[in-house]
Amino acid sequence: MTSSTLQLHDVDVPAFLKVLDQCEGNVFLVTREGDHLNLKSKLSQLVGLTQLIEGGKIAEAFIICEKPEDESRLFRFNLFGTEKA
Repeated sequence: MTSSTLQLHDVDVPAFLKVLDQCEGNVFLVTREGDHLNLKSKLSQLVGLTQLIEGGKIAEAFIICEKPEDESRLFRFNLFGTEKA
Protein backbone atom coordinates (compact mmCIF):
# COMPACT_ATOMS: atom_id res chain seq x y z
CA MET A 1 0.00 0.00 0.00
CA THR A 2 1.27 3.47 -0.78
CA SER A 3 2.31 5.53 2.22
CA SER A 4 1.26 8.90 0.82
CA THR A 5 -2.03 10.43 1.78
CA LEU A 6 -4.37 12.64 -0.18
CA GLN A 7 -6.23 15.35 1.67
CA LEU A 8 -9.66 16.17 0.28
CA HIS A 9 -11.49 19.43 0.94
CA ASP A 10 -15.02 20.58 0.13
CA VAL A 11 -15.80 17.55 -2.09
CA ASP A 12 -19.12 16.95 -3.83
CA VAL A 13 -20.21 13.62 -2.29
CA PRO A 14 -22.20 12.09 -5.21
CA ALA A 15 -19.39 12.89 -7.67
CA PHE A 16 -16.79 11.54 -5.22
CA LEU A 17 -18.70 8.26 -4.88
CA LYS A 18 -18.78 7.88 -8.69
CA VAL A 19 -15.01 8.30 -8.84
CA LEU A 20 -14.58 5.80 -5.99
CA ASP A 21 -16.56 3.23 -7.98
CA GLN A 22 -14.00 3.56 -10.79
CA CYS A 23 -11.02 2.87 -8.52
CA GLU A 24 -9.49 -0.57 -8.99
CA GLY A 25 -7.79 -1.02 -5.62
CA ASN A 26 -8.87 -0.37 -2.08
CA VAL A 27 -9.26 3.24 -1.02
CA PHE A 28 -9.14 4.01 2.69
CA LEU A 29 -10.59 6.98 4.52
CA VAL A 30 -8.43 7.84 7.52
CA THR A 31 -10.32 9.45 10.39
CA ARG A 32 -8.87 11.92 12.86
CA GLU A 33 -8.82 9.08 15.38
CA GLY A 34 -6.61 7.03 13.04
CA ASP A 35 -9.27 4.53 11.92
CA HIS A 36 -8.99 3.25 8.34
CA LEU A 37 -12.33 2.69 6.58
CA ASN A 38 -12.31 0.90 3.22
CA LEU A 39 -14.38 3.13 0.93
CA LYS A 40 -14.86 0.33 -1.58
CA SER A 41 -17.38 -1.03 0.96
CA LYS A 42 -20.78 0.68 0.78
CA LEU A 43 -21.24 0.20 4.55
CA SER A 44 -17.92 1.91 5.26
CA GLN A 45 -18.93 4.71 2.90
CA LEU A 46 -22.07 5.31 4.94
CA VAL A 47 -20.27 5.18 8.27
CA GLY A 48 -17.21 7.17 7.25
CA LEU A 49 -18.71 9.81 5.03
CA THR A 50 -21.64 10.67 7.27
CA GLN A 51 -19.16 11.70 9.96
CA LEU A 52 -17.38 14.08 7.58
CA ILE A 53 -20.25 15.62 5.61
CA GLU A 54 -21.15 19.21 6.32
CA GLY A 55 -23.86 20.80 4.16
CA GLY A 56 -23.78 18.04 1.53
CA LYS A 57 -20.02 18.21 0.98
CA ILE A 58 -17.07 16.45 2.58
CA ALA A 59 -15.48 19.04 4.85
CA GLU A 60 -12.08 17.35 5.23
CA ALA A 61 -10.77 13.83 4.68
CA PHE A 62 -7.52 11.94 4.33
CA ILE A 63 -7.40 9.18 1.73
CA ILE A 64 -4.88 6.37 1.22
CA CYS A 65 -4.95 4.34 -2.01
CA GLU A 66 -3.46 0.92 -2.67
CA LYS A 67 -2.87 1.69 -6.35
CA PRO A 68 -1.02 4.78 -7.63
CA GLU A 69 -3.46 5.17 -10.54
CA ASP A 70 -6.36 5.43 -8.07
CA GLU A 71 -4.46 8.06 -6.13
CA SER A 72 -3.90 10.01 -9.38
CA ARG A 73 -7.60 9.71 -10.26
CA LEU A 74 -8.67 11.04 -6.85
CA PHE A 75 -6.02 13.77 -6.92
CA ARG A 76 -7.34 15.04 -10.28
CA PHE A 77 -10.89 14.89 -8.94
CA ASN A 78 -9.88 16.84 -5.83
CA LEU A 79 -7.98 19.44 -7.85
CA PHE A 80 -10.29 19.87 -10.85
CA GLY A 81 -13.63 18.55 -9.62
CA THR A 82 -13.49 15.83 -12.28
CA GLU A 83 -11.44 12.71 -12.74
CA LYS A 84 -10.11 13.93 -16.11
CA ALA A 85 -7.56 16.70 -16.39
